[in-house]
Amino acid sequence: METSMSDDRIKELFKSAILEVLEERSDLLREALAEAIEDLALARAIEDGEGTETVTRDEVFTLLEA
Repeated sequence: METSMSDDRIKELFKSAILEVLEERSDLLREALAEAIEDLALARAIEDGEGTETVTRDEVFTLLEA
């Protein structure tokens, strides 16, 4: 005996499962979004930095200590 589900039923069950997880563990979504935003910001900072003048490590620390 074979059991099969329609694509629509599978899609409905999947959506339901995702919604249940998001309702019960919204912190997971919040953390994932925060990490994604941080990654994008870091990537942008790296790209911006590639077009600027190179400085030494000592120059950086001198500015940070000021």
